Amino acid sequence: MRPLTHPSIDDITVEGILHALSDPVRAAIYAQLACAESANTCSAFLQIDDRSIPKSTLSQHFRALREAGLIRSERRGVEMFNSTRCAEIQERFPGLLPAILQAHTLQQAARKPAAKRKPAAAQAKVG
Repeated sequence: MRPLTHPSIDDITVEGILHALSDPVRAAIYAQLACAESANTCSAFLQIDDRSIPKSTLSQHFRALREAGLIRSERRGVEMFNSTRCAEIQERFPGLLPAILQAHTLQQAARKPAAKRKPAAAQAKVG
């Protein structure tokens, strides 16, 4: 088994972060990890935005996030636990991650279809 490598905080770049988060699946994974209270296993992300993600693809997404310096991964037995490096990155690039995560949240909210409403005339007939 290959050892996991994590870039030092000095080697993390804005370009690397933006590239890693340019993929919608990776952005969703990172947003969920950032909101989590503890480390999560990769299998917690097999379903993202009502889409099934194959394990092999998921591994590649986590590798991209790890190589960009956004997450720290730790093997525990057969499982991989992942957590964010938000505090370290916030210290290096103040405000970058909160801005990206807020934009991701706004974008996700805009993508969800609004609840279908009945026209006012139809509502009057129902009541």
